[in-house]
Amino acid sequence: MYENGKRCGQGTYRFKNGARYIGDYYQNLKHGHGVFYYPDGSKYEGSWVDDLRQGHGVHTYPNGDTYEGEWLRHQRQGQGVYVYKATGSQYCGSWVGGKMEGAGELIHLNHRFQGNFHNNNPSGLGKYVFDIGCEQHGEYVQVDQDRADGDEEEAVSMQLKWKPKSVSGLTLWSPVKESTEGQIEGLKELKTQEAN
Repeated sequence: MYENGKRCGQGTYRFKNGARYIGDYYQNLKHGHGVFYYPDGSKYEGSWVDDLRQGHGVHTYPNGDTYEGEWLRHQRQGQGVYVYKATGSQYCGSWVGGKMEGAGELIHLNHRFQGNFHNNNPSGLGKYVFDIGCEQHGEYVQVDQDRADGDEEEAVSMQLKWKPKSVSGLTLWSPVKESTEGQIEGLKELKTQEAN
């Protein structure tokens, strides 16, 4: 459909590179609900605002991975779930600028990590929960990676290392927010109690 010479309303647009969009348009831009089929075989179905993925949507990547959640200006932003097809693992939690950032949970076949993430990696306090009914509490810290002798001018790379602190039975988990000083604000690890 067109209005004043511009795509407006429902339509299908086929691109020269093989991509295809089926959905809503407003003022010649993808706007509303639509499905975009990319030339590499990936697909996005969800909300669009001013030609950008924005709002809720599902993106299926060429390798079969999927992300379902919130988008802002073409990037994963807000709450969402990313499923890794090859392993079956999934990340459920916060996203900022397309990266895992803030409180989240990385779920694997027989265990999960619950804690904070920064720049797609676990960061700070958290815990591993094992299907056998126990937890390991600890924190991820950055450590300097060893340099070869005589390479003092070479940039030092940081590596994340898990430092376990304790093992316990299962507890309830609440997201943790760390301040810039590394202090914990709002940590609520409540031991599972019987109802009164």
